[in-house]
Amino acid sequence: MTDQPPHPIPKTVLVVRGGWDGHQPVEATELFIPFLEQNGFTVRVEESPAVYADADAMAEVDLIVQANTMNTIEKEEFEGLRAAVESGTGLAGWHGGIADSYRNNSDYLQMIGGQFASHPGKHPDERTGEQSDNYMPHRIEMTAAAAEHPITQGIADFELVTEQYWVLHDDYNDVLATTTQAVRPWDPWNRPVTSPAIWTRQWGAGRIFVSTPGHRVEILQDTNVRTIIERGLLWAAR
Repeated sequence: MTDQPPHPIPKTVLVVRGGWDGHQPVEATELFIPFLEQNGFTVRVEESPAVYADADAMAEVDLIVQANTMNTIEKEEFEGLRAAVESGTGLAGWHGGIADSYRNNSDYLQMIGGQFASHPGKHPDERTGEQSDNYMPHRIEMTAAAAEHPITQGIADFELVTEQYWVLHDDYNDVLATTTQAVRPWDPWNRPVTSPAIWTRQWGAGRIFVSTPGHRVEILQDTNVRTIIERGLLWAAR
């Protein structure tokens, strides 16, 4: 009798989406669900963070993919999310879906390690009131650590025309890429400002992955952005 190879341990990903529709939370997460299923995940989708307060449900989750912008989170919901991450559940996301999710909770901001502050846009005379007012050409620059990291290995600096996130952050982040906001005559700052664009963070036993590029589906479909996010999801999972 020959030994049979062990069956892979099934993994569960919880997709929590919602908030501001401008970030296309449904369309954006649907873009990555087939990839997760192809990599052995059973996918559960929730349209609010209420599930975070369900300790039994959270105990079965290996990865949380959050796409929930400018929303609120209740105390019990955040405590459940934090407990899951500290116990080893991965947490991953992009753009405002993770870096501008719950402005009402400073403990969430501490756990994530970066909070959206602004996305400076075009000259005031060029603005039309559309999202595109904030679409600016900018460069995503890899750090030295990126060359050897499984999320970014083999990816060089690249250009995007989309929102460029100015992020409030701390030095506990392991930064894989940055972006620098230039000085422009119509803005109040007077020297360039560099923010992390891609980072990871260890919180308890859990891994956190954040990509600030990812405003809408067309940016998520950029080859570099999509590759980084797909790798980041796998890296963060328990």
